[in-house]
Amino acid sequence: MAVLSTGGPTPPPAGPAPRRVLLVSRDEELDSLLAGRRVAAHLAGLEETGDEARPGGDGPPPDVALVCDDDAATRRLLDLGVPVVRLSSGHRAAVEPAADRALHRVHRPGWLPGPWPATPGGARTTGVLAPARSARGRDRHGSLLLLSLWGVPDAEADPFTSGPLRQLAAEAVRRTQRCEVVCDTRLDRVRDALEGLDGVRVRRAADTDVDALHAGTELLLAAPTLGAVALAQARRAPLALLPPLGDRQRDLAERVARAVPVPVAADPHDPSLWAPGEPGAPDPWAALDGAADDLRGAQRVARTLRQLSLAPL
Repeated sequence: MAVLSTGGPTPPPAGPAPRRVLLVSRDEELDSLLAGRRVAAHLAGLEETGDEARPGGDGPPPDVALVCDDDAATRRLLDLGVPVVRLSSGHRAAVEPAADRALHRVHRPGWLPGPWPATPGGARTTGVLAPARSARGRDRHGSLLLLSLWGVPDAEADPFTSGPLRQLAAEAVRRTQRCEVVCDTRLDRVRDALEGLDGVRVRRAADTDVDALHAGTELLLAAPTLGAVALAQARRAPLALLPPLGDRQRDLAERVARAVPVPVAADPHDPSLWAPGEPGAPDPWAALDGAADDLRGAQRVARTLRQLSLAPL
């Protein structure tokens, strides 16, 4: 019996399904968001899966997961048999132990001064988690004010948002014509504090591509966070640190100051605060030239995820 052809092309044999990766980060913590996004930019070969693959969801479990800072999600995924890379994204003076069976990675630039305690449970430092694109726009305008209030006590956050924050945003507009304010948490409080200021726009970090936004601005004013410092270092861009809020920010600001001459925005009217944005200004990141570090931390974490998806421990 003859087999009749349909006339169409013969479909190629189906290949193996792509390996699926679940990405989990805290929407309310700037460092966690930025770390997850920067690793995700290097996950070629893995298919990102969504909420349906989370513990308790309707979909099948992922082949591998990157969990930034969420210990509860780490434990739930491990209980489902999912290999997990647990990434500590923000600055810690001491390394917190991760759940058993997870591969623990810690975001820490190699140039950041110690002392550091021993890393528990096989935790390994990543180096700098840099943005995937280091280029900045040629035609840059305005300032980016990157504010993190995650974990900051109310007794420090409230006085800052009601006073110095508004003064800084107003001066940024006067100096650079506009100011994009991006905040991770307490967004309503920040909006209320900046209400009525012309040239100021307030955005939620979870809904904003911070790295892309920075590429088009002149000057970065940022809370002392690893994600913000990595952004400026990778692009050799001007940076002024906001007054540190909370113990973690104060500890990081003190360590950064020992390595890099970055101004602190204690007085919005101090001309030196805005000088790094001027043409021909010195490059503060030249102080790190020759330091034992690189900007490939996100690539390393992504490579570990790919390897783990193919050969789970």
